[in-house]
Amino acid sequence: MTRARRLAITLHDLRDAADSLPDAIVLLDEAWRVRWFNRAAETLLGLRRGKERGVLLSDRLQGTDLAAWLRAGARVPLHDVPAPGRAEGHLDVSVQPFGRRQRMLLGRDISPLTRLEQIRRDFVANVSHELRTPLTVIHGYLELLDPEDVPELAPVLGEMRAQSKRMGQIVEDLLTLSRLETQDHVVDERVPMAALLATLRKEAEALSQGRHQITLEADADYDLLGSPKDLHSALSNLVSNAVRYTPSGGRITIGWHRATGGATYSVRDTGYGIPASHLARLTERFYRVSSSRSRETGGTGLGLSIVKHVLNLHQGRLTVESTPGQGSTFACHFGPERLLPPEAGPQ
Repeated sequence: MTRARRLAITLHDLRDAADSLPDAIVLLDEAWRVRWFNRAAETLLGLRRGKERGVLLSDRLQGTDLAAWLRAGARVPLHDVPAPGRAEGHLDVSVQPFGRRQRMLLGRDISPLTRLEQIRRDFVANVSHELRTPLTVIHGYLELLDPEDVPELAPVLGEMRAQSKRMGQIVEDLLTLSRLETQDHVVDERVPMAALLATLRKEAEALSQGRHQITLEADADYDLLGSPKDLHSALSNLVSNAVRYTPSGGRITIGWHRATGGATYSVRDTGYGIPASHLARLTERFYRVSSSRSRETGGTGLGLSIVKHVLNLHQGRLTVESTPGQGSTFACHFGPERLLPPEAGPQ
């Protein structure tokens, strides 16, 4: 058998193997034109054998999220986008360079995972809605019971009230998370930062009750563009966490500063600090560095998940710097598209 014949057989086997894969594979030349694709690419991307060779892939996928991503250079993977060739399908897509200025597009079908995630979200939302009413009733009856009428039960009633209130807060946080997860945008309004920062400082002082030194540092003369309710919820979460996890006598600094390409809201404390091994998981639902300390302070374990989702909706990002025993700094970074010059005051 000649070398050319062996090479042809090997190439045929490789194509058969690629055709058997469940993931879409598209080979592209240096100009992003289609050279070859497997059967999964027909199913997931809507490509057709014998018609697409030499066609710009972005033109073939015109009007889809993938087309805009390809035209922008496809520099980073694209997650959870609609599959052009399959109704209600979803893909994770990436482009890998290979050979002489060639590229390979990989599309993974994540439709089953997307459906499971939707089932989970619906379950959490439905259960939370169902729990809200009975918890409200229970808490209402507990409030009617006066510990002075039954002094021997006063400690028990106090604990029951605290736990029913905490359960109610968990339900409210779960409902907030469910709403944020199903949103893909916010209704933009002007959020006056001077007023919001003053409110956040007052909330911190009320929660601290004089146990901490709380200061405000603001040198960024910007307002934010976004959802006032959601932004207040996220920024307030960071403040309340700092108060809860900073021992009495500690310092908490709320900041709003100019940054390269935007502005940064930060909350710096001198609290317990967080070991580096925990930092990557802080925004997971119910993740706690210290379960006992979180329960003692009344935390639900959902606050940072809410912060992450609110920032995602505002094209922002959260960073955390922490040293055990010295404190932590939580910072929310906003890009220039979310910044507005402050409104002129009355003349």
